[in-house]
Amino acid sequence: MAVAPRLFGGLCFRFRDQNPEVAVEGRLPISHSCVGCRGERTAMATVAANPAAAAAAVAAAVAVAEAREPQREELPGLDSQWRQIENGESGRERPLRAGESWFLVEKHWYKQWEAYVQGGDQDSSTFPGCINNATLFQDEINWRLKEGLVEGEDYVLLPAAAWHYLVSWYGLEHGQPPIERKVIELPNIQKVEVYPVELLLVRHNDLGRSHTVRFSHTDSIGMVLRTARERFLVEPQEDTRLWAKNSEGSLDRLYDTHITVLDAALETGQLIIMETRKKDGTWPSAQLHVMNKNMSEEDEDFKGQPGICGLTNLGNTCFMNSALQCLSNVPQLTEYFLNNCYLEELNFRNPLGMKGEIAEAYADLVKQAWSGHHRSIVPHVFKNKVGHFASQFLGYQQHDSQELLSFLLDGLHEDLNRVKKKEYVELCDAAGRPDQEVAQEAWQNHKRRNDSVIVDTFHGLFKSTLVCPDCGNVSVTFDPFCYLSVPLPISHKRVLEVFFIPMDPRRKPEQHRLVVPKKGKISDLCVALSKHTGISPERMMVADVFSHRFYKLYQLEEPLSSILDRDDIFVYEVSGRIEAIEGSREDIVVPVYLRERTPARDYNNSYYGLMLFGHPLLVSVPRDRFTWEGLYNVLMYRLSRYVSKPNSDDEDDGDEKEDDEEDKDDVPGPSTGGSLRDPEPEQAGPSSGVTNRCPFLLDNCLGTSQWPPRRRRKQLFTLQTVNSNGTSDRTTSPEEVHAQPYIAIDWEPEMKKRYYDEVEAEGYVKHDCVGYVMKKAPVRLQECIELFTTVETLEKENPWYCPSCKQHQLATKKLDLWMLPEILIIHLKRFSYTKFSREKLDTLVEFPIRDLDFSEFVIQPQNESNPELYKYDLIAVSNHYGGMRDGHYTTFACNKDSGQWHYFDDNSVSPVNENQIESKAAYVLFYQRQDVARRLLSPAGSSGAPASPACSSPPSSEFMDVN
Repeated sequence: MAVAPRLFGGLCFRFRDQNPEVAVEGRLPISHSCVGCRGERTAMATVAANPAAAAAAVAAAVAVAEAREPQREELPGLDSQWRQIENGESGRERPLRAGESWFLVEKHWYKQWEAYVQGGDQDSSTFPGCINNATLFQDEINWRLKEGLVEGEDYVLLPAAAWHYLVSWYGLEHGQPPIERKVIELPNIQKVEVYPVELLLVRHNDLGRSHTVRFSHTDSIGMVLRTARERFLVEPQEDTRLWAKNSEGSLDRLYDTHITVLDAALETGQLIIMETRKKDGTWPSAQLHVMNKNMSEEDEDFKGQPGICGLTNLGNTCFMNSALQCLSNVPQLTEYFLNNCYLEELNFRNPLGMKGEIAEAYADLVKQAWSGHHRSIVPHVFKNKVGHFASQFLGYQQHDSQELLSFLLDGLHEDLNRVKKKEYVELCDAAGRPDQEVAQEAWQNHKRRNDSVIVDTFHGLFKSTLVCPDCGNVSVTFDPFCYLSVPLPISHKRVLEVFFIPMDPRRKPEQHRLVVPKKGKISDLCVALSKHTGISPERMMVADVFSHRFYKLYQLEEPLSSILDRDDIFVYEVSGRIEAIEGSREDIVVPVYLRERTPARDYNNSYYGLMLFGHPLLVSVPRDRFTWEGLYNVLMYRLSRYVSKPNSDDEDDGDEKEDDEEDKDDVPGPSTGGSLRDPEPEQAGPSSGVTNRCPFLLDNCLGTSQWPPRRRRKQLFTLQTVNSNGTSDRTTSPEEVHAQPYIAIDWEPEMKKRYYDEVEAEGYVKHDCVGYVMKKAPVRLQECIELFTTVETLEKENPWYCPSCKQHQLATKKLDLWMLPEILIIHLKRFSYTKFSREKLDTLVEFPIRDLDFSEFVIQPQNESNPELYKYDLIAVSNHYGGMRDGHYTTFACNKDSGQWHYFDDNSVSPVNENQIESKAAYVLFYQRQDVARRLLSPAGSSGAPASPACSSPPSSEFMDVN
């Protein structure tokens, strides 16, 4: 298409894209600076006043232009220009599309162009000339737009194609850059971003020098970070992170690199600080603990083996240190964090996660421990993060290392879950389908919602089979697991220590250690004791004694599980029954307490308090001697070993009147018996075993509630009927009027001091059986796994709803291993909890260091050509020393780089021999599959070439004996 040349002092320019076409017509008296370009500066040589020289220069320019772009479109007609700029597919009226480029054109120039093309005369004086946006800029140095420009008043927007047409036809003022802006997509709207965000980028160690960089609102924080790294020439292996200075002057971490500048609420002029991690793995901004500061100053030049780094105990945090050391020595997980693979997988929007904070805190800990610049580190930041997201770990109480490990693995998984939006997945039963099909479906469903490095490394697959006992319906499901909690074979026997109180007063109480069935009855305890004493079980009565009183009197049919290991159990030899049966000739067993009168604080000296002391008794009283006088004589006989009888000089032969006066002072009468004060608070009464009203009561025989009512000679003590607590008279307890009473022996302080031998009363002998220790045979780890896969019946508290019966059933359940993970965590269930007891099993579990073979336990069809898929080598052990209420956690771990085993005890680390690893303290075992170890050893598997746990150990002289 022929294009009419436009004359400017003899020069005619035709533009297409960036390259000018130059033609010469007539005189060349001046030069012109209008050049067609897109984003480039194209200078036009000055045209000399000499026509010949000018002609030569223009000819050369034309030759260069033709060489660069031999074929050009000619300037279209005015109507065609209007259609292409305004109405065509490339025109102004086209809809906005996110990510497209649009350009700003000064409104005055554009209006002149409109008048020119609408006038219909190509030679009109309204020709607009070169595009000139000078009025839109603040200055011609930085070419920044003026603030507050308004579309339609100051500028018009053109799509990229229309802009390039205008530049190719008319050119752009020399030196001016095109004003290109992107279309961004905001909630429910798309718009051209005329004013991008200009951020000031600085480094943490050079805040005085900043770089002003323009970013779109839709650019990610990751783009800002990459730009900052490029501007500051950061090495690829260095870790960096961003902080934004807010309006209050404080700094906010920009955690999520995937969100946009708009979502992060960054504004023009805001200061963005890039921080670089130090060589020792710490961040310069970290507020270090005082201990850590001192340590870092002392160890500033320290260089040790990466990974051989202790963790300071912050106060009962050995459980956390043990779990962290085990996890830190899992090779592929540690490499994942050291190589910063986690940065691209941080999931900040997972409602089940911890906003990436647990993953980042753990990553910081790993990088410090494996920097080789620390002997030990203080994990207070990690501890605070754990307590923030799991309140059970707040404070400094002792916890379980396996519980923390479970929380940490789950938290890391959710923080690093590659699935950003979890879809609903319906669990399907096998319904008769092949196991292979159902297992594959279950694993795929699991991966649709859970996909992380934790799943890749630690997750395996169970097969769960439930059988209804009524209809025989079989339900088969496949469920993922992160670790195996295997039970230990439990002995069906337990050891109980008891005190046997014989009827013969000359014999001291005997301490016995009895081996009884765990699920036995009180009668079994009596049978076991009878073998030691020769006393028939029918002549024994078992009681729990607490605080000088009977806390519980046991019936023979009660379970032994109701007796706790800490209970003080007394077994009394008796010759009758505690329940008095009318017409029976059996002796009556009477519970007896010992009390001492003491002056009460709140009363005058005429009133007394009563304090329990010593061990209570169960005394057999013949019926024919069942009077106050007879009971006194029986008790004197039973107490004769440590209570001496008064001699003739101690007899009180005063007259009856004098005795009466003494009685009023020393012995409370029936009317005042209820006013005796006991300084101890009354506790809940024990279970005495007497629940029904007895027709033959002690009160009925004795006729009064205390004795002696009147004395003719001096007695060592007085007798009083009391309640089961022994803390008040029965006259104040109407609810116990019809129950068998307890008897209290009340001593005057002087009489007790004179006639009662406390040392002899507390004396006892130890039976030969006390030295007996029940030996526990060691068990193999394979036995625990077999027990784990054994068929069991569900408990009443956890029934299964059978879809066939439509009822909850106590079905039989069997778990089988279908697919094993790369790292297999085996938790030994050493802590046993029942309704009545808690105990730790200190059984020695024998576990192999190498070649733990699971081929016999995996029911999935196996690949016989690759046996390494089922063999594991040990890489770490979490140990627990001590009992239930107190204990200490440590770790054995194999360094992935050297293959050397070390013992981690909080901030202390020592090399150890392999033969020291197996102990009764082993609690959580970490095993690595052999094919994974071989893959990591290959050059392609890891940059560091970790060593196998099977590597040789150094000489034994360098080791610490931890057992």
